[in-house]
Amino acid sequence: MPDDTRARQRAGTGLGLLLVLVLAAVLLTAFPRDDRGEAACRARTVASWAADAEVTDEFARYGDDASRADDWTGGDGTHSVRLPDGRVLWLFSDTYLGQVHRPPNPAGESYAWRDTTAPLVRNSAVVMEGGRLRRTLPAPLFADPAPGQWRWPVAARVEPRSPGSSEQVVRVVLWTRTTGTYPWIYGLPTATEVATLSLPGLRLEGITRILDQRQVPDPARRVLFGTTALTHDDDWTYVFGGDDARAAARPTSKAYVARVPRGRLADPAAWRYWDGERWTIPSLMRPVLGDGGRGGDRGVGSAFTVVRDGGTYVLFTMAAGAEGLTTVTSYWACSPTGPWHGPGRGFSPPLPERRAGVAAYNPQAHPAVGGGRLVLSYDVNWLDADGGAVAQANLSRNVSLYRPRFVTLRLGPG
Repeated sequence: MPDDTRARQRAGTGLGLLLVLVLAAVLLTAFPRDDRGEAACRARTVASWAADAEVTDEFARYGDDASRADDWTGGDGTHSVRLPDGRVLWLFSDTYLGQVHRPPNPAGESYAWRDTTAPLVRNSAVVMEGGRLRRTLPAPLFADPAPGQWRWPVAARVEPRSPGSSEQVVRVVLWTRTTGTYPWIYGLPTATEVATLSLPGLRLEGITRILDQRQVPDPARRVLFGTTALTHDDDWTYVFGGDDARAAARPTSKAYVARVPRGRLADPAAWRYWDGERWTIPSLMRPVLGDGGRGGDRGVGSAFTVVRDGGTYVLFTMAAGAEGLTTVTSYWACSPTGPWHGPGRGFSPPLPERRAGVAAYNPQAHPAVGGGRLVLSYDVNWLDADGGAVAQANLSRNVSLYRPRFVTLRLGPG
């Protein structure tokens, strides 16, 4: 073969290799790799949303049913998990039981109402079958650990009883809080625990303390885990947590993340916490969002949720500042550990009453009822300075206030 032909071939091969490398660089820039090395992560934000009347109306129907006096009539801290037999277990924090009366209420308003002496318990669980809420488990499901303390369920996952086991159980992550004075009107952050429920009977088998925070002097720096839990793959569950800085009148809270092998959520020794570089012990953990180290990093509310959209992780939280009682915003990342980008485009879901004191909070995703859609709940409450008699009276005069609402979201390019 002539020398000039070989030279042209070598030049053509080199040019082809250069084009391949340039194309690969472009693709890597356009589609950042997630922590599994898959070129599937891209910026995401809320493109559109709509009220989800189907699920919202089902909770209104169940809550207004006066045929029983010991079932759920309203609550917040809304979380859900689909069970292996197709049922959905709904978990709530502070919950009203008892009777609901038809309108008008004692003030002559056209609201269904409850008596101000109606029972209020710290947590509850309701079972859904075939898209219908069927029964309330005996409440509270998780007893108070000590006088002046209580438990709020904040996340749930079905997992093997132990790694490799064919038997499955429900693990429920709990926040333990302790009575406090202002500004801790909703309790001092105390500990993260994990409860185990049997399947299919949903019998409480035990509760394990995972992370005790009583030794952290500043309550605003105590971190409770379980604001959301995300099954990453067959090997790991990622559990997000946060501090309570907003309760202490700081602008935003910080988000943290822990990683636990599947089947070991109830094993404190199996939890590892992200310190910015590696998974380590709790005393070394560092925030993944809200540390102020990146432009636009404005932090989270005290409760938030994380979902996956392809290779992208999307975090939903209440917005910072004055919008924090009405507006949901989002961040995105290619890994649970970040870096998190945002905040993205926000939206303000409907509130049952447009007046001072009525607020939205605690956005939570519900893949258990989404059927491929992204369904998000938000809780509604009447907020006042001391969380006392005024709030209770307003929640009683209109029972629809203190119930979850649902929206369906569509994500688009960020």
